[in-house]
Amino acid sequence: MRGQKPTAAMSDELLVVGLKKGDEAAFRQIFARENAALLAFARNFVRESAAAEEAVQDTWVAVIGGIGRFEGRSTLRSWIFSVLANIARTKAKRDGRVLSFSDMGYNDPAVDPDRFSGDGTWLSPPGRWSEINPERILGGRQLLAHAMAVLEQLPPNQRAVVQLRDLEGLSAPDACEILGITESNQRILLHRGRSRIRAAIEVLMDTEKGEQFDPTK
Repeated sequence: MRGQKPTAAMSDELLVVGLKKGDEAAFRQIFARENAALLAFARNFVRESAAAEEAVQDTWVAVIGGIGRFEGRSTLRSWIFSVLANIARTKAKRDGRVLSFSDMGYNDPAVDPDRFSGDGTWLSPPGRWSEINPERILGGRQLLAHAMAVLEQLPPNQRAVVQLRDLEGLSAPDACEILGITESNQRILLHRGRSRIRAAIEVLMDTEKGEQFDPTK
């Protein structure tokens, strides 16, 4: 790739143009933006760190080699995640791991219909506490860390959908295409994943008892 000093962040359109031209600055920007997220997503398919890193490395090679065929029918981010999903699935099969992202998990506890709308959005968000102050900021960081820890414990299919929808901001159709699941499956998996995370947050905040969250605990 030809070297070029990066300046301001490029739009996806400029990134695609740059990648097709072999612009090193464009690759550095997209790599910095997506690599950590891709590594986290790869672990839904292959849990070993070395295997996940290998899948991501192979993904970047495939992106560089295949960017000329990218037609913009999806977002650049969605396309890159799709490339990773295909590569990671192949590695998982090679390692003898059977994946079923379409499994809706009927053995899980039912999702509380009072918590979510039909499209998976909150009907009643997790409770708030106190006024905005340093303690609340600290508490928010603790809640985020707690939610991320719960996310890591979700079944791979739920974790993958929550990551794509809530962390990466991808649309439901994009998530369905990347994971090879139906809209109905995606909705149920998203409900179940969000429900588990919310339940853990509520336990931490102890909202049901009406107690104020103490960030020092």
